[in-house]
Formats: sequence, C-alpha cells, structure tokens
Amino acid sequence: MVVSLPPQSQTSSLFYGVNNPYLKNGPKGFKEYKILKNGDTYLRIDLPGVPMKAAVEVSLWADDKGVEALVDAPKQHKHDSSQRTYCPIIGFMCGRCKVLRFTSQVCDGVLRLVLTPTDPSLTGPVLEPNPSVNEGSPMAYESKRLPNGSLYVRVDMPGVPKDRFTVSVADGRVTVTGEAPAVSHDSDGRFYSGDVALLDTLVTFRRRWIKTIVKDGVIRLIIPNL
Repeated sequence: MVVSLPPQSQTSSLFYGVNNPYLKNGPKGFKEYKILKNGDTYLRIDLPGVPMKAAVEVSLWADDKGVEALVDAPKQHKHDSSQRTYCPIIGFMCGRCKVLRFTSQVCDGVLRLVLTPTDPSLTGPVLEPNPSVNEGSPMAYESKRLPNGSLYVRVDMPGVPKDRFTVSVADGRVTVTGEAPAVSHDSDGRFYSGDVALLDTLVTFRRRWIKTIVKDGVIRLIIPNL
C-alpha cells in the first residue's frame, strides 16, 4: 500500500522556502527581483507547467507603472486535476517609476522578464499558494488515489530541466530531487528535495516501478500499489 505524503505532514520546523516545500537551496519565492548593472529590473516568475513555446501575453498597464501576463499551463496528463491559468502582475511602488520596455522568455516552467525593485525573506512554517494562479491548483504538491489503487503525485520544481530530476526509494520513502541551474540574470541556481510518498509494504520496492513524467518544471509520479 502506498500513501501520499503531503509536505505539511512531514515537518514541525520551518520550510526553507514557503513557496515550495521541496526547495532546499537558492532564491526563494514565486518571484525574484534583481536590479541589473544597467538599471533594468530582472524578474523570475515561477509558472510550473507552462510550455516553453507557450504564447505568453505580457502587456503594460495603462499608466506604464507595471506589467501583467496571461498564460495557460495545459493539462498534460490525464490524472492532472485540471489545467492551470496564470496571471502574474508586477507593479512598481515608486510613484515616478515607469516601464519603458521589456523582454520576456519562458523556460522549464519559469517566466523571466527584464524591465527597469526588492526580494523579501520567505522562510516560515506556512506554505503559500502561487499568487499567479487564477485557475487550477496554486500549491506545489498535489496527489490523488487512482481507480487502480496507484498513487498519482504532482510536484512543482520550476526551473529544473527534465534531465536534472531524480527519484529514489529508501526506507519506505519516495524522494524527489531537482537542480535548477541559474539562467539568464538569475542570482543563483536552486536545489529542491523532499519526500513525496510513504510506502506501506513489506515487499522490496523498486525505483523502476514508479512511472515518472517530467515536463516544464513539473514532475509527475504514478506509484503502483503493491
């Protein structure tokens, strides 16, 4: 018997990053801001599940004091609960600041923008939903029991290429790790790791029995019930 292992049930201490329970190192938060040497503002926005070739609609506000985007993360697997729709909004608090121009890029479930302000410390005991989601699950973890008894698990690890994910089984726990390299103007790479399921079985469980689907910064597991 395999059971899901939601992040909230695993720890009595603080999450390193409340935006994602599997993030163990690197920049925290659904968004990252960085002032570049030329005075532009660089932003990293996590949109896990959004394809690299997605049509991202980024538009300026009427007063030119910010931008907003509209983009869909399609339902890639039949066991996903639904598609996800994101609508990130980025505005300047400075009354004199305006956006003169911007560029955008999507890669492995991360939207990166270059515009022309701060990075909060995001460590705490309560996980936050992704504020850019306006349809679908805003949390980094999702699981469901399938009709055949298998466990389906979705884990967001934005920025991680499909060849940087690993899944391991040890001591009755299924663990997922991922390494997200620094891309473009990212301040640093990010490292994710965490247990996603408990195995309640006396049978030696083989890693190869777990089906993994990796795409656009999201890893999906189908763990059979023995």
